[in-house]
Amino acid sequence: MRIIASLVLASMLLAGVALAGGATKTYGKGVAAADTVRVSALLANPDKWVGQTIRVQGKAVDVCKNRGCWLNLASDVEGQTVRVKVTDGEITFPPGILGDMVIAEGVWTANKLDLETTKKMCEAQAKQDGKKFNADEVTSCKTLYQLTGTGAVATKN
Repeated sequence: MRIIASLVLASMLLAGVALAGGATKTYGKGVAAADTVRVSALLANPDKWVGQTIRVQGKAVDVCKNRGCWLNLASDVEGQTVRVKVTDGEITFPPGILGDMVIAEGVWTANKLDLETTKKMCEAQAKQDGKKFNADEVTSCKTLYQLTGTGAVATKN
């Protein structure tokens, strides 16, 4: 019985039916995975999930202002976020998605940066934060993890 209720709820979300929390909107292929990975679990051991199709859920806290090609979802742990990046033009997340509860699905990827790119990224972050930057202090490469999204369902709060 519980499985049937879950399937009915998933079908409603995929169809974009209005639920108690508000209207839903489907992006791309929507979501089909049965289980949701907590963002905190994903970020605690990101290499474990690389290459796997997963589903995550969180409040939309940032979105690409240029093309709507990515959005950041808040974690279940304060201060953590996960980026959902989609192919430009295939899926577009509008600015109005901010504050919505989003379930996103896709492949978890690791993008290993070279040292030069890592330094540029750290410099840009320091500038954005109003901090001084010393390129000589950056001595190791970063890996950026993200969900390469194939679909999402957003529910207005």
